[in-house]
Parts: sequence; C-alpha cells; structure tokens
Amino acid sequence: MVRSKWQHHSIRFQLKELVTNLLLSGFPDGPAPKFVTEILKKISKKPGMVEAHQYTRGFGHPKLVEMLSKWYTTFYKVNVNALDDILITVGAYHALYYAFQAWINKGDEVIVIEPAFDCYGPQIRFAGGIPVPVLMQLPVTAESAAEFKINFTELEKKISEKTKMIVINNPHNPTGKLFTLSELESIAELAKKYNLIVVADEVYEFHNEKHLEMIRFASLPGMFERTISIGSAGKVFSVTGWKLGWAIAPKNLLAPLKNIHQNCAYTCSTPTQLAVAKAFAYEFPKYFNNSKKSYLAHKLPKEIAVKRVKLAEMLATAQFTPIMPEAGFFMLADYTKAKNVPIFTSSIQNESDDPTDLLFTRWLCREKKLAVIPLTAFLSTPDMKHSNNNMVRVCFFKKSETLDNAKKILDMFAQ
Repeated sequence: MVRSKWQHHSIRFQLKELVTNLLLSGFPDGPAPKFVTEILKKISKKPGMVEAHQYTRGFGHPKLVEMLSKWYTTFYKVNVNALDDILITVGAYHALYYAFQAWINKGDEVIVIEPAFDCYGPQIRFAGGIPVPVLMQLPVTAESAAEFKINFTELEKKISEKTKMIVINNPHNPTGKLFTLSELESIAELAKKYNLIVVADEVYEFHNEKHLEMIRFASLPGMFERTISIGSAGKVFSVTGWKLGWAIAPKNLLAPLKNIHQNCAYTCSTPTQLAVAKAFAYEFPKYFNNSKKSYLAHKLPKEIAVKRVKLAEMLATAQFTPIMPEAGFFMLADYTKAKNVPIFTSSIQNESDDPTDLLFTRWLCREKKLAVIPLTAFLSTPDMKHSNNNMVRVCFFKKSETLDNAKKILDMFAQ
C-alpha cells in the first residue's frame, strides 16, 4: 500500500475506532446549552431571512465579527477592529492551519511546548516548518497541573536564527494547566527579544476554575501586535459539532490568513455564525454585569468543577493518580499503580515501537470498553515518550450517565 508523505492518523482517532460505546476522550456528550440551540431553532424557522441562509461575508458574518470585536476589545484592552482583525474559520483547527500556512516558510522553526495538542506538529511540517519541542517538567510527587513547569533557560536555548514562531496553548491540553502571569510574561519577553510571532491557542478560555484568572496572551503589554489568537465557538458554547472558530490578530498579521481563506473555504456556515453571534450577544451583559446568570461565567465553570472532582475521585478509587487540572476538559492520571492491569513493556528504541501507555489504552479500549488517550500521543520524540509513558488523558466533561458507567469499569481496578 502506497502512503502519501502527508498521511497522518493520530492515536486518538485510532482509539476512537476501537470502541463505540463509552468514550472518555475528546468532547462533551451531554445536551448543548438550550439557549444556544433555541437561537438556531428560531433562525431555522425563518427561511426568508437572507442574512441567515445565504452566503455571508467571506471573512465572517458581520454580526459575529462585531460581537467578537466587542468581547475581545474588552478582554485585550485594545481596539479589536471587527472587519480587519477577525477571521471566522471552520473550527479552531482551521484557524491554526491558516496561521502556520500563512507565516511558516520552508525551514522556519516553531517552538512547541510539550506535551502539545497533536495537530501542531503535522500542520507546521505541512507548511514546510520544523517543530522544535520544549518539554514541560512535572515533579514525581505532583498532584496539580499547575506543577507542570517550563524551563525558560532551555526554551531560550532552542531559539535560533531560524525561529519564526512560538505556540502557546492556554488553558493547556492535555495537562489542564492554566499559565500564570509570570509564565506568560516570560514568553512575551522572549517573543519581543527574538521578534517572534505567537500563536495563542486559547479555545478553553472559559473553562477555568472560577477563582483562577484566565490571562489572554494578547492582553499583555505589546503582545496584541505580534499574536494570532485562536478561539472556538464549539468549545465556548459546548457545541463542538458546529465547527466554528476564529483567528484574531492585527491587520498585518491576519491579512495572509484571509488570503488563504478566500481561496479555500471562502466562507463558513451562515446560520451557525448568526446563532453564535446572538449567543454571544445574549451572554455579554450577563457575563460582565450579572455573572450568576451567565452560562460562561457561572454555569459552565460550576458544571466543570463538579465533574472534575467526580472523575478525580473515581480515578483515585481505582488506584490511578490524578493530576488535578485547573482548566479545560481533560485530566491526566498515572495508571501504573492500578490493580488488575497487565504488565506492559516497550523498549522504545525507535519511532515504530509502541510506548506502554499506548499498549495500556488499547487494552482498556478492547477489553474494558473504555477509551482514553495515552500521554505519549502529545509528545513528539522517542526520548520524550520513553520517559513519560505512565499517564493517560481522560475527558471529564461528560454527562452523568457516561461518568457513572465509566465508574463501574474503573471500580474493577480497585478490587
């Protein structure tokens, strides 16, 4: 079988094909927020509404970019121009792809903080670039994702004359870390020192603990001018199937992304853009003036906090060691002390050898019908995989029935 140079099947998608009945990976499986779906329902009942059912402005529905301008001007404390500084894309994936295609030339290097979301590397390489990994360190006794730390001395050593860009994912997938102001300022200083573009993947920006502050990178002094910020309506409103995202950046940074977009997708789904615009408009006064009534400021963080604690307790009972996340959908857990688990071994002498966490997750899928993701799926080199093959990533943003069924399976490890 002849395989294309660019053929790529990530581990997480392979695992989803192995089991169909219980997934603790990837996406919410509960009902979408009713106020959001009701907006789309009302739009669908107006077939004569041209602004909802025909092509809209290629770079984003006027009402959606106007509303995003209002939100992010507030967040960034700079004027985000609706027409010049915002591009609507087919999900955040699409925005990331545009960012790399627009700015990475053959041989350009991109600093990627690992563990890292598994599309960064392939997309950078597809653009002709070279991903340069910098591994965050976690103490052996760690209990919180906050304990993942970047070695900034090591990071700076990885920067060369070929370095063009750095990618920051905050809140971080897969660890659940929420970067501190000090950490973000250190990245900002390096970006200024070496004249780097920053791609800030912030799709989980509303999924943090209420007492922790989400600091958007473009809000740091002087950073809006060099940052491409990535967002996702699917993550914001828990409607991942709507596949609607955006890139926000100053006009000069965003222009080449727009050039690609107008000759690729051209425009995104009009009714979903309008529905998301109306959902943001509905939320705006609540979020900023009456947070107790807000889905994004209150209901969503509260729901996530409850499910996070529930899963951590389930994992601990099963003799897993959970690493408590600060934000996002996901939790890492060390599975190596769990009982009733086969002993998996792997030498990882070359890239074709499977790390032990992948062997464990395959076994868990096939034998126990429970799908999780190995941490090594988010690491790029054999050495990194070899020294970090003791954890899995679990999604806790699931309906109660899913978590209860998962508990029945996990409880078998405690017997």
